[in-house]
Amino acid sequence: MTALAAVAGFSATTANARDLTVVSWGGTYQDAQREIYFKPFAEKAGKPLLDEAWNGGYGVLQAKVKAGAPNWDVVQVEAEELELGCGDGLFEYIDWDRLGGEDKFLESAVHDCGVGAIVWSTAIAYDADKLPDGGPASWADFWDTEKFPGKRSLRKGPKYTLEFALLADGVDKDEIYDVLATPEGIDRAFAKLEEIRDDVVWWEAGAQPLQFLASGEVAMASAYNGRITGINRTEDRNFKVVWPGSIYAVDSWVILKDAENRDAGMDFIAFASEPENQKKLPEYVAYGLPNNEAAKMVSDAQKAELPTTEENLTDAIALDVDFWIDNSEALTERFNAWLAQ
Repeated sequence: MTALAAVAGFSATTANARDLTVVSWGGTYQDAQREIYFKPFAEKAGKPLLDEAWNGGYGVLQAKVKAGAPNWDVVQVEAEELELGCGDGLFEYIDWDRLGGEDKFLESAVHDCGVGAIVWSTAIAYDADKLPDGGPASWADFWDTEKFPGKRSLRKGPKYTLEFALLADGVDKDEIYDVLATPEGIDRAFAKLEEIRDDVVWWEAGAQPLQFLASGEVAMASAYNGRITGINRTEDRNFKVVWPGSIYAVDSWVILKDAENRDAGMDFIAFASEPENQKKLPEYVAYGLPNNEAAKMVSDAQKAELPTTEENLTDAIALDVDFWIDNSEALTERFNAWLAQ
């Protein structure tokens, strides 16, 4: 009887084993990942792979891990979530030997708890068909509602928004975080935001600013560069990316602490990081590639669309992850209070 119960218990556990679950950002980007990573990996492993989408938020990760037995295994996270989660013990450590060693990747893509998946930018996007005489060339233009009438769209939160406000107010790109680190600089950013308060349509999910542009609800928007070129390809749009003043960052794959499929998750990350697989991404969506060998395999035409191309980096800004780890809570509180006024 005991043996039968044990067998029955084992069978039930096996039957109820959860499939490897990988979580990313949705939209055209996740559509691309599905074709070049998710489906091929599932075929190679001979097991299903489930993919889900999320909009970020450190509290989501905390809740899943602290509850025990998280129902996600591998998650793509932003740089601040990577730093915070690693420090708080939310993620498994990465086995870099299974990835061929740290030297195969960009330095910014290597972390104890994460493997760089993409280098991406938040930049100005506009519809060149609706602005045939030329669109905005800077954040000062973005703020100029007389020269470029119409609504604008910005990400609903202080990160990026405050940096862009200071750029619009004439702060040099190399001094943005020095200025933002002072009370006067924060006041200056909010004062600049106040100038266009009534002209802003706020977005929270990455697909929204492009939808606003496509419908004509806004004349220009801050948007993720990969989504801009992605919608051009899938819907034959003529949206332009304004690289000067863009802010770039690295997103990384992490494995949630004590995830049921953590070993398979490591296999997946290794698969998605192989040059032969990663090089296919720019065919679908224009994000920079953290694997050095993969980056060399990209065509010249595709390189022109990537945030990691030297010309596109010239007047761009690296997101200051440490600044936002230290100041995110206070500035989010102030931003929400300002928004509610």
